Formats: sequence, structure tokens, C-alpha cells
Amino acid sequence: MTTQTYEIVPAGRQSATEAPGARCGRCAYRTLCLPPGLGERDLARLESVIGCRRRLARGDVLFRAGQPFINLYALRFGHFMTCRTDHRGERYITAFQMAGDLMGMDAIGNGEHASTAIALEDSEVCEVPYARLQALMAELPPVMAHFHRVMSQEILRDQSAIRFLGILRADERMASLLLNLSARYAMRGFSPRRFQLRMSRDDMARYLGLKLETVSRLLARFREQGLIRLERRELEILDMRRLETMADGAREGAEV
Repeated sequence: MTTQTYEIVPAGRQSATEAPGARCGRCAYRTLCLPPGLGERDLARLESVIGCRRRLARGDVLFRAGQPFINLYALRFGHFMTCRTDHRGERYITAFQMAGDLMGMDAIGNGEHASTAIALEDSEVCEVPYARLQALMAELPPVMAHFHRVMSQEILRDQSAIRFLGILRADERMASLLLNLSARYAMRGFSPRRFQLRMSRDDMARYLGLKLETVSRLLARFREQGLIRLERRELEILDMRRLETMADGAREGAEV
């Protein structure tokens, strides 16, 4: 698929190539991407930093590990996963991203992307040239403070992923993943109990550090225990409290 690109223009100015609803102030997820309380003038300055919007189809690569770092990417709609390859050549998944997330921050330190970002479905991102963003952050302290908060949340997410692999048992990892998705959907105004799993079971296994067969068994067990209802990828959490107890490590039953 050829990536479609749309210009984003500051408030108060029109463009023939601007897509409908392209401005940041109209975005449904602006409370996640933007600092609160920005006036129209500052919002226009922030919009002027954003280069364009890009639409990608399922399976398209947004950036690859090793590519030079130029842009951050604000996910406007859709879902992505970021992955890396270990010393054996095996791919493992580092994160799942959804609308409102900012991708590419792992490249800031050494100037190149450390992971590859792949669209899990038809998606759209806003390109944010980092050099422009740096200049704006120096002029607008609220933008800098918000960016630092986002970076802090990214660090905490990475630490949580390390905990998946180093401490939690298999069913605890699965419970933690489902609760994480639930909380993130709730932040975006969606149901915390009913949502679609955009990733495959193989993707989940590569993220959790488990075998595909283990993931399938865990989901089947969760269904049998009345924790979830799952039809293909449509998931409903039936017992949030028991999942929370399991994720905390106070699990009953045998280890997988």
C-alpha cells in the first residue's frame, strides 16, 4: 500500500491538502497528546510543529530498527506494535500502542530507532519532527512538562514489561496484560470490560515471553474459570477483581 500523507496546518489557516479534522485541537485524543490549558495561540504554534499525517495499512512498517531518528509519531487512530530481534534472530515484542500514544522516543538517546513499529490494523499517525519540537519546548514550558510526563510513563511501561519476564508466572503475566489494556482503553473513553484484542495470540506470546501454546491454554483456562468471555478477538472481562488478584501474584491454582 502507498502511504497516504496529509498536511496539518495551524489554527486559523486553511490548506487545500488538509484532511478533515486534521487539527490537533479537534483530535479526540488531544487530552493524551497535548498539555492541558493551551490557549489558541499556543495550540497554533504546536500545530505548526507537526509535519503531516500518515495513513498506514495493517502490516505496514512505520520505522525500522537502525533507521536514523528524525520524527516522533503521535498515534491518531489504530494500533501498532514495536518489536526487536534478539541475538538468536528471534523477534520479540516490546510494546503495543494505541491511539494517543507517542512512538519513537527510544531513539532520542542515540539518534536511531531501537525497534521496528508495525501497524496492527489500518492506522494513522501525526509526524512530529523532533528538532522542531525541541525548539518549541524551550519556548513553552507546559509542552516540555507534558513531554517529560509522557517519557516517564514510557519508562514505567518498560519496567512493567521487564517485570512480566522476570517475576510473574504465566497466568499472572496474562492477567496483567489484559488489565493494562483495560485501563488504557478506559483512559480513552472506551469500555474497560469489553474490547477487541488487536494483536494475535502469537503477538501476545512474543510480548509476554511465553509459547504460543501456553497463551492459548491460558485464554481457554480464563474462559473456563469465568474470568473472561472471548469470541475470536472480542474479549469481555467478567471478573475484574479476580484478574487483579491474579496480577498481584496472589493466585490460586497450579502454575502453567
